[in-house]
Amino acid sequence: MKKPVKRIITGNLFRLLMGILVVFLLFLCIPPPQFNKPLSTVVFAGDGSLLGAHIAKDGQWRFPAPSDLPKKYKSALLTFEDEYFYYHPGINPWSLIRATFQNIKQDRIVSGGSTITMQVARMSADAPRTIGNKILEMVKALRLELTHSKEEILLIYAGNAPFGGNVVGFETASWHYFERPPQHLTWAEAALLAVLPNAPGLLRPGHNSIILKEKRDRLLQKLSENGHISPIELKLSIEEPLPEGTRPLPSSAPHLIDYYLKTRPGEMIHTTLNANLQKQAKDALQRHSNRMASNLIRHAGAIIADVETGHVLAYIGNSASRKERTGHAVDMIRAQRSSGSILKPILYADALQEGTILPQSLLADVPTQYQSYTPSNFHRKYDGAVAADEALSRSLNIPFVRLLHQHGAEKFLNKLNMAGITTMNKGYEHYGLSLILGGGEVTLWELAGTYASMGRTLKHYVENNSRYSSNDFHPLQLEQSVTAPTQPTDHPSVFSAGAIWWTLEAMKSLVRPPEESGWEHFTSGQNIAWKTGTSYGFRDAWSIGVNARYVVGVWVGNASGEGRAGLLGGLTAGPLMFRLFDLLPTSPWYKVPHDDLKETQICQKSGFRASPICPETETMLIPHTIKSNPVCPYHQLIHLTPDRQFQTRKSCEPEGEIISEPWFVLPPLMAWYYSRQKPDYRYLPPEKPGCFQSSKSPIGFIYPPPGATIMRPVDFDGEQEKIVFKVVHSNPEAEIFWHLNQDYLGKTKENHEMELEPKKGEHRLTLVDDQGNKIIRKFTIKE
Repeated sequence: MKKPVKRIITGNLFRLLMGILVVFLLFLCIPPPQFNKPLSTVVFAGDGSLLGAHIAKDGQWRFPAPSDLPKKYKSALLTFEDEYFYYHPGINPWSLIRATFQNIKQDRIVSGGSTITMQVARMSADAPRTIGNKILEMVKALRLELTHSKEEILLIYAGNAPFGGNVVGFETASWHYFERPPQHLTWAEAALLAVLPNAPGLLRPGHNSIILKEKRDRLLQKLSENGHISPIELKLSIEEPLPEGTRPLPSSAPHLIDYYLKTRPGEMIHTTLNANLQKQAKDALQRHSNRMASNLIRHAGAIIADVETGHVLAYIGNSASRKERTGHAVDMIRAQRSSGSILKPILYADALQEGTILPQSLLADVPTQYQSYTPSNFHRKYDGAVAADEALSRSLNIPFVRLLHQHGAEKFLNKLNMAGITTMNKGYEHYGLSLILGGGEVTLWELAGTYASMGRTLKHYVENNSRYSSNDFHPLQLEQSVTAPTQPTDHPSVFSAGAIWWTLEAMKSLVRPPEESGWEHFTSGQNIAWKTGTSYGFRDAWSIGVNARYVVGVWVGNASGEGRAGLLGGLTAGPLMFRLFDLLPTSPWYKVPHDDLKETQICQKSGFRASPICPETETMLIPHTIKSNPVCPYHQLIHLTPDRQFQTRKSCEPEGEIISEPWFVLPPLMAWYYSRQKPDYRYLPPEKPGCFQSSKSPIGFIYPPPGATIMRPVDFDGEQEKIVFKVVHSNPEAEIFWHLNQDYLGKTKENHEMELEPKKGEHRLTLVDDQGNKIIRKFTIKE
C-alpha cells in the first residue's frame, strides 16, 4: 500500500510542477498587453478648453491617454469595477469565485469576475470571451502588474475603454457627452462614465436610458454609502438627467487642427490660444468675409499674438462666405503669397540703421526705369521729392524701389532672413527690385512674427536699462515652451531700438480707414503702428498692426489667387485688422529709447544732416547706429546780381555788389514734379549771359531712360502707335527745340512733350533750350 501512495504523491507532485512550468512558460511567452491603435489629434486652448480634434485613422474618436484621472471618476470607477484594485496582483480569486456561482445560479453569464487589470488585457486583444482567452487575460494581467504601476494601469484603462459607438477613452467621452474637460465633471457624470464601459453597445446615452440611469443611480448610492458623496450630493446627482447622446466636438480652429494633423498626428497638444478671443475673432472674420463676398472676395485669414512672449492668441486660417466654400480648407496664415508693400517698413528700418537715410530724408519720386523694370505709384502721380517717413506712411512705390537700389538688395534680403522671413530664399537675381513691391512671397505667420519681434526689441531695450536681449527676434509660438535664458547684450541682433522706434512712428501716422476717423478723440482709442499691402493684380490684401502688447496680422483675398478690383489692403484688410484690435485691451505706446538716439542738426527742407549753408535747421534724435550720413545735397550757395535777376560769378560783378545766399535746388526732373506739389518752390534765376562758360544742363528727361530699348506699341487694330517723349526744364518759361538724329522736329514751351514715330534701329534725340543748354539721349527702337 505504501508504494502506490508514494507513487500517487509523486505523480501529483510531478503534474503540479509540470503545471507550474507550463504556466511559467506561458507567462514568459505571452507578451504583455500592447496598445498601438491610432489616436485622434486633439488640440486645446491655453485654458484647457477644447479647440477641436481630428478622428483617428481607424474611424474612432480615441483621444491620447490623460496624464491623470480626476478624483470623482477614479472613485466611481473603482467602486463600480474593482474595489480591491490596489490590493490584488492583477487577479482577484474571490471575484472569480463569486462570478462563477452567479453565472451557475442564473444559468447564464452575468459576471466575468475580471479586475480592471484583466479588462485592460482583454481590451488589447479584442478576442471572444472563452475560458481559454480568460486564462490568457489572467496571464497578461500578471505581466501587466509586474511592468506597470497601479496608476499607469488605471490610465491605460481610461484611455482605451469603450464608451459607445466610436467613442473610445474616458477623456473622449467627457467631451463627446458633456462638452467639458474631465476635471469639471459632476458626480453624476463621473458615475455615468464609470458604468458605460460595462455594456457600451447596449447602454449608450439616448438608448435604453432607463436601464442606464438605474445603473448610474445604484453606483451613486454605493458611493454615498462608502462616504464619497454626501446625502445632499446624492439627491442632486440622482436628479441630473442623462445626456441625449453624443454631441459634436468644438471646431473653432479647424486649420490649426489640420496643421497639427500633418505635423504631430495622434498627439494631444496644449496651445497658447485664448479660447474666447479665438471665437470672437473667428466671428469677426466670418462677418467680414460675408460682406466681401458681394465682390467675390471669398477668403480671409488672421492671427493675433502677444508681443512680449510671441504666444499666438488667435489663429483663424481661413473664413469663407456662407454661399461660397471653395478654397476654405486652405490655411492662409501659412500660405505663401505675394507681399505687396508689406515689407517697406523693414527696408525703412534697415536703411535707417545703416545710415542710408534719415527719418525725413528726401527721396526721389519721379518716373523711374531700371533696365526693363518700370515701377509706378498706385495713384500714378509723382511728388518729385518726398520725406522718407512720409513715403512709408503713404506707401509710395517709386521712392522705395529707388531706396532698395541705393541701399542694396542683397543686403536687404539677408536682413529679411535674419528678421524671420525665410520664404525669400533665392538671390537678388530671382526677385529684382520688384521684391519690395511684391516680387517675393511671404506668409502671414512669419510677417506677424517679424513685426512682433521688432516691437519686443524696442520694448525690452527700454525696460532692460538700454540693453538688448539675445533672443528678441524669434518666431511666433503656439505652445508654452521653456525658453533658453536670454543674454543681455549691447548690440541688437537685427534692428536697433532707435531704428525700430522711428519705423513704428512712421507707421503710426498712416491714415486709418474712414470708419476709424477721429479715433484719437476717444479714450478707448490707441496708437497702432500699421502697414497695408496689395499685390499685383489685386490678388492679395495685407494689413499688419502692432502696439506694445499685441500684433495683429490679416490677409484678405481668394485662395485660388483670383484678383478682384477693389481688393486693396487699406479697404479690405485694414478695417478687419482694426476690428480685431477692438477685441483686445488697450495698450500704451512705446517709450522713446533715448539711449539709442543722439541729437543731430537736420536741414528742415531736405531732412538730411545740415550743411553749413542750410538756412533752417532743427535738432532731431537719430539712431546711434548711424555713423555717417551725407550732408544736405540740395542746398547750394548761389551768387546773384544786385537786382537778383540773374545768377552770376564774382568775376562778373564789381567788388562788394554780389549777393550770396543759400538756395534749395533739386535736379530738374525732381524739381518739375516737386514744384507742382509745393508751389513755394523757387527755381533758380537764369544765368547771367556771358558769365558762365559751362554749367549743368537744366533739362531733364522723363522718358526715355538712358540707353532704353523701346518696343513700338500697337493699337487694337494692329496699327503702330506713336511714342510720347517727355522732358522737363528747371525754368518754367524756357523753350526747348527738338532734334531727332539730324532732323529738326519743332519746339515746346511749358509742357515739354512730343509724339514721335521713330523707325526701327538706334536713334539720337537732341534737345536745346533758348539759352543754348543741350542734352542728348540715345535709344533703340524694336518692332
